[in-house]
Amino acid sequence: MWRLLTRLDAALISTVLAGWLRSRAQPQAVRPRRYRTVIAVDGKTLRGARLGDGRQVHLLSALDTSTGIVLAQVTVDTKSNEIPAFTPLLDAVERVLGSLDGVLFVADALHTQTSHAEQITARGAHLFLQAKGNQPTLFTQLKTLPWAQVPVGDRTRDRGHGRTETRTVKAVTLHTPGGIAFPHAQQAVRITRTRTTGGKTSRETAYLITSLPAADAQPTDLQHWARVEWLIENQVHNVRDVTFREDQHQARTGTGPAVMATLRNTAIGWHRINGETSIARANRRADRRSDDLIQAVTSSYPNMQ
Repeated sequence: MWRLLTRLDAALISTVLAGWLRSRAQPQAVRPRRYRTVIAVDGKTLRGARLGDGRQVHLLSALDTSTGIVLAQVTVDTKSNEIPAFTPLLDAVERVLGSLDGVLFVADALHTQTSHAEQITARGAHLFLQAKGNQPTLFTQLKTLPWAQVPVGDRTRDRGHGRTETRTVKAVTLHTPGGIAFPHAQQAVRITRTRTTGGKTSRETAYLITSLPAADAQPTDLQHWARVEWLIENQVHNVRDVTFREDQHQARTGTGPAVMATLRNTAIGWHRINGETSIARANRRADRRSDDLIQAVTSSYPNMQ
């Protein structure tokens, strides 16, 4: 079985299994007025899959944050980084969804690249990206905006695990002659996180841009989208590490590491679309009731593609 898995096309099997999961997912009966499909993009290193020259396998994935399904996953060239892998990932997501029209992509500052923005918008999609030191001109422009004059658009407060966190969102559309120093950016966003733990208070400020105008991206939406970016880390990558012990898996032959990661993504996605909140508990139940899984895989569904 392992020899078979190591010879499979990792990108193809990711596309096929993502399509299969989407065919099983129940469509949402009622969607909010400004409902939008949000795709979170993030990379993960398979620490146990170390190649002969010492380098590790690194995968870039795209998660549909509304369903918990990993729509696409590509292997990053060991001599490169995530940036060149973004285009193949975008192509793979488009193959699964059929169209990227209206889809919103959220990612960390590494993917705040002008080439990424051009590709995303050319396909009718939108972006919501953070600005850091890799885009110094953009970062400086966002940081020096007159934020004190911009009213607070949304504020949330969370308590738990002995800490209190307040998140404040401000957003503004620039009308300067040059606009925002990033292609297709419509709004500048500042999110301030104030966290109090054990009597100590810390503050963190993030600057972001989005290609959506204010009419389509209210501060409450921006608050939500900024938080769902972390779902791919919390609900997929962390689960693969803790529940499936992925980093302890030392197999490195052929496409084996990427294929095994796809199978783990599929297991997680299957449990998510069935309403499971604890993947570990769902796995234990599946171990005891393997006939249910066989029936689920082999049975036909009205919405089967």
